[in-house]
Amino acid sequence: MKTTAKTQLDEQSKQLIKATVPILQKQGTAITKRFYQLMLSNHPELNHLFNQTNQRRGDQPVALANTVYAAAANIEQLAKIVPHVRQIAHKHRSLNVKPDQYPIVGKYLLLAMKDVLGDAANDEIMAAWEKAYGIIAQIFIDMEQQLYKEAEAQLGGWAGFRNFKVTQKIKESDVITSFYLQAEDGLAIPSFLPGQYITLKAEIPEEPYTHLRQYSLSTSPNKDYYRISVKRETGDDKTPKGMVSNFLHESVNEGSVLPLTAPAGNFFLNRNDNRPIVLISGGVGITPMMSMLETAIQTQPNRKVVFIHAAKTGNYHAFRDRVSTISKQHANVSSYTLYSQPEKEHPCDVNGYISYNWLQSVLPTIHASFYFCGPKGFMKTTMLILKQLHVDDTDIHYEIFGPAADMSAS
Repeated sequence: MKTTAKTQLDEQSKQLIKATVPILQKQGTAITKRFYQLMLSNHPELNHLFNQTNQRRGDQPVALANTVYAAAANIEQLAKIVPHVRQIAHKHRSLNVKPDQYPIVGKYLLLAMKDVLGDAANDEIMAAWEKAYGIIAQIFIDMEQQLYKEAEAQLGGWAGFRNFKVTQKIKESDVITSFYLQAEDGLAIPSFLPGQYITLKAEIPEEPYTHLRQYSLSTSPNKDYYRISVKRETGDDKTPKGMVSNFLHESVNEGSVLPLTAPAGNFFLNRNDNRPIVLISGGVGITPMMSMLETAIQTQPNRKVVFIHAAKTGNYHAFRDRVSTISKQHANVSSYTLYSQPEKEHPCDVNGYISYNWLQSVLPTIHASFYFCGPKGFMKTTMLILKQLHVDDTDIHYEIFGPAADMSAS
């Protein structure tokens, strides 16, 4: 399958694609589950690219189904999906996805459609989808090629993976540990935008494939090191154990070497805006918020910052002392904590969860830039509250750890 065509989709093909929208709403996840089964059984080498935990949870097929559905629903105005494409393109660049992998994806996506939809996917519909895939794939390829060039061209930039040595390993809470990473070659490293992430390649003994994971950078840019702060995912009856997070906590120590790709991501603090910033995090979602907070006090010392963090208990709360120190030393910063299971030895501002009335009471204004990150349930609740507060859509920014999810507040 070729992905080099840059022509517009013909009208008949557009109408055929639009006709499949109701089917994709109903069968999208079944199609993408079948797609991964077909592709990974025929190209097992691609297991290196995919988070196997997300595969087991079913998050990856759902995310891909959402993307396919969005493309179909907006087939007449593909410009509408460009922000979604850009987010995924950053992840692809950080994972080293290459143009020659797109035909493989297209082949098995179409085969999966035919398998699941049967007679409903007639020859005309399949031909239309093949054309559409070629155009959509080229949008991704072009955007990703630009991101590759930018990553390599920046001061200290590089292509592919570069080895970094762990210089410090510091426990931040009962479940979160920070890893300080310096380039093994001793050369310069590029800066990054506060909120961006790196991709780490874990080579775990006895694992047949390498594992790639993306971790937010948890300190401000322009240092001679990167810092990631990783939550140990112990798993339970419903959630698989985090293979890479446990490997990092148990087996990676000071002196260990980890391959990284250059910083990426389109979730970052807008430093051209002087209005108040509201940073809202849950659990390990605090990591990009720490980068934003540290950057804001250094580069915009007069900009008002409201920092809100929710955790299970004080023992689970990373960077508690650092945020407290910042809020005491900087009059423009106010911070609040919420614990769902509070304990006497760790006082907090709210016993329980974030709510509409409480958030409204601590906000200086709704005319601010809102950034939030955390578990999906926490994020959906936060999104709903911001919508109820009538915060403008352009002022709402969020990061999802893992495959993109539906963040609709309805």
